[in-house]
Amino acid sequence: MKAVVLAAGEGTRLRPLTEDKPKAMVEVDGKPILTHCFDHLVDLGADELLVVVGYMKEKIISYYGDEYEGIPITYSHQREALGLAHALLTVEEHIDDDFMLILGDNIFSANLADVVNRQQEDRADAAFLVEEVPWEEAGRYGVCDTNDYGEIVEVMEKPEDPPTNLVMTGFYTFTPSIFHACHLVQPSNRDEYELSDAINLLLQSGRTIDAIRMDGWRADVGYPEDRDRAENRLREEREARAAAKEAEEAEEAEKDGNDGEDGDEELSVEADDA
Repeated sequence: MKAVVLAAGEGTRLRPLTEDKPKAMVEVDGKPILTHCFDHLVDLGADELLVVVGYMKEKIISYYGDEYEGIPITYSHQREALGLAHALLTVEEHIDDDFMLILGDNIFSANLADVVNRQQEDRADAAFLVEEVPWEEAGRYGVCDTNDYGEIVEVMEKPEDPPTNLVMTGFYTFTPSIFHACHLVQPSNRDEYELSDAINLLLQSGRTIDAIRMDGWRADVGYPEDRDRAENRLREEREARAAAKEAEEAEEAEKDGNDGEDGDEELSVEADDA
């Protein structure tokens, strides 16, 4: 399955971290956000990375070149920052089957594979990873309303008065039908071609979109403090893994030592019998 990464953003809210680099190249825990995205997608089995670049695109292209971990990279240039639907259309010619989409300012430690698996079951036309956030934060994101079957029935882009606190996390799977919907989108009141509007057009045409509840965490790195929180969580996870490995090795060493003592006792008994 191909994977699309939207990485054209400037990241004005991340300044001064983005004074000399695009948003996706801001380092979190020692490597760019985009590398975290690539790692997620490689783990999920992506066979090609389609990267939409824009602001300071040469920084991304020169850093990664034409492949990552043996997976080919194809770059597409969004010449104007006109929204996510506009960005997605720049890769249309490269896609003829189901694909993954990740926003290039997100880091996950979550069940992304559940979204891909749902898409591969052919039970829906798309699947989104969603999470509940505090009500006061819901207006920062694309909010989605669902029915009793866990299907999305409507999405709203950064509403002033959110009807729900269930939000899209920035990881999706789609069929190519999303491109037709993107072509039909009209500019929003932000003068952008919103992905949420394209999604609603899909829903209005009778398409089914499944909402997969997030198990884990994600960081939407929009401000410097978001970067700091993400680094802390990644550091905590790394330390927890190291502690667990150390405990496991200690347990194995103790077990091996006990086995050796048992063997010595057996030899001693045999010697006495002789």
